[in-house]
Amino acid sequence: MKKYAADLVKSTVISIGMSLTIFCLIGVIFDIIYKGNFSMEGYRFTKMIVACIFTGLGFGVPTVVYHSENIPMPVKVLIHMGIGCTVYTIAGFAVGWIGGSAPAIRVIGIVAIQLSVAFVIWAVFMRHYKKEAEELNERIRSGKNK
Repeated sequence: MKKYAADLVKSTVISIGMSLTIFCLIGVIFDIIYKGNFSMEGYRFTKMIVACIFTGLGFGVPTVVYHSENIPMPVKVLIHMGIGCTVYTIAGFAVGWIGGSAPAIRVIGIVAIQLSVAFVIWAVFMRHYKKEAEELNERIRSGKNK
């Protein structure tokens, strides 16, 4: 149980960190696009940071499903990504990342980009953990404990 809690905290911290990092990088891009005239009012920046934290929680907390051996992998992915993307979409609409006065095609494009980025990040992590598991299995087969 202690290991699951540690894994949950680790996944959540990583997810929040990634969410905040992506937010900062996109902020830099917008600052460059608007030639240094990128400003926010009415605590908009603070609201966006809080939305990033919730987005990180939305992707980090559901990783607990990967500890269950009774759930098939496609269902685990659906639960994890479904919750994460739903939380992101709600947060995005709440703080103005998505929607507002934007035309529907732009909203669809933003959501498509969001889903693409989420699944690319997921695929990178899955590949990392699969490789790690293969290395551990190989060490077990060869009898090395190191």
